[in-house]
Amino acid sequence: MQTITKYLALVVLCLIVQLINAQDTIQNENNKHKIEELKTIKERIKEEEKSFLKTEVEAINLRLENGDITNVEAEKLKKEAAQKRALNIENRITIVNNKIELLERNEDGYTIANEEETDKVGFSIGEEGSFAGFNINGKKNKPKKYDVRTTTDLVLAFGLNNAIVEGDNLDNSPYKFGGSRFFEIGWAWKTRVFKNSNFLRLKYGYSVQINGLKPKDNMYFVKQGDQTVLEEFSENLKKSKLSITNLVFPLHFELGPSKRIDKDSYFRYSTDNKFKIGLGGYAGFNIGTRQKLKYELDGERIKDKQKRGFNTTNLVYGLSGYIAIDDIALYVKYDLSPIFKDQVIDQNNISVGVRFDVD
Repeated sequence: MQTITKYLALVVLCLIVQLINAQDTIQNENNKHKIEELKTIKERIKEEEKSFLKTEVEAINLRLENGDITNVEAEKLKKEAAQKRALNIENRITIVNNKIELLERNEDGYTIANEEETDKVGFSIGEEGSFAGFNINGKKNKPKKYDVRTTTDLVLAFGLNNAIVEGDNLDNSPYKFGGSRFFEIGWAWKTRVFKNSNFLRLKYGYSVQINGLKPKDNMYFVKQGDQTVLEEFSENLKKSKLSITNLVFPLHFELGPSKRIDKDSYFRYSTDNKFKIGLGGYAGFNIGTRQKLKYELDGERIKDKQKRGFNTTNLVYGLSGYIAIDDIALYVKYDLSPIFKDQVIDQNNISVGVRFDVD
């Protein structure tokens, strides 16, 4: 028994020694990997600073072409920019070299500040260079463009919804004014029309619009062949609502003052706290229609969701506009296309609410 115990102790001791050696090897490999990454960063630093310098020189040349500065001033600014970027390269590479030396003389697990990190995947919304409002990028310095004529906004709107019936006025609408609502969410690009003025902008993008209609007097929608009509429900309705979902592509001409902000290597126009008016329209497609009914039958609560077509128009288009201060606007939209197609009496959707354009 003692012999077996001795052998087991010897085996365990051998395993511990091998584990320690393996750990040292892994640590060395980890440090080696980090050092290789830092060497890669050194090359990236040079590329970044050269890119910054190129952008700054282009901005200086544009200022020279526009007559904002003289040739002498331009040459002086270029020389200062070159000196600054050369010093940046020197300082940043010194930092990386110091980190390499720290890793070379220390074991794995020695923590250093991440002033120059390798690329990490990130997620951002609305940054320069993003597509459709979304951008997946690494942690990497990027030079600012001297002039950005196109910016992006997240569009969010909601408010009251109703319908204008052909041959009648809104006061006689068969739909509840407070209960019928709309919601819109989308993404918009805003492009400055003129080179040296931001008074007129072209705003375009895509939005999902959900228009809700709640009939009065215990009525609900019924499809009778090609016609969609309102009929009284046999039970007492707790809720009757038709939701029409459209994917549309709005286009607006936006007018209003803005403030020009000049920096050393770039400039921007800002409409913060400024008055603006947007006039335009939209066109798109119906992507879904649903009727929701709530009622009680023999003491049981019933929820009925009907996803029939209800003869809703496939191609939707209309006019829209907004009056805003800063990012908050009074928003109105009106469908020129009827809610239901091929009807004896047409109905056109109209919405009034609040709109937010968040950049």
